[in-house]
Amino acid sequence: MRFTIVGLSLAIVYSGIYWYLATYVMAPVLAVVIAFLVSVSIGFVLHSRWSFRGHGAREDHRLKVKFLLVQSSGFLLNEAFTWALTGPLVHGPTWWPLIPAIFVTPLATFVLNRQLVFR
Repeated sequence: MRFTIVGLSLAIVYSGIYWYLATYVMAPVLAVVIAFLVSVSIGFVLHSRWSFRGHGAREDHRLKVKFLLVQSSGFLLNEAFTWALTGPLVHGPTWWPLIPAIFVTPLATFVLNRQLVFR
């Protein structure tokens, strides 16, 4: 439940930053980078101190490395969705990649975080 609350909050942050930047400022694949960096920064603190509290050592260096690797996989997923849906093949609107970014990426990163990072 805590992961869901934090995840939904982060999805709103990510979506707002991504959509604004992708629609008005820069290429969608570049907007993913900024939106993801902001979301991951907030997410590490919230997930380690609240969502997965009591699972793993909070200050362990390996924990941070594992978290970064899991989040990198989520970043790559979002980049792939964005490139596929807004890139040269489909030319879709900038909001299309938000659908898998909200429904697929969080599920994948939850499973990986729970199994590999916050046991």
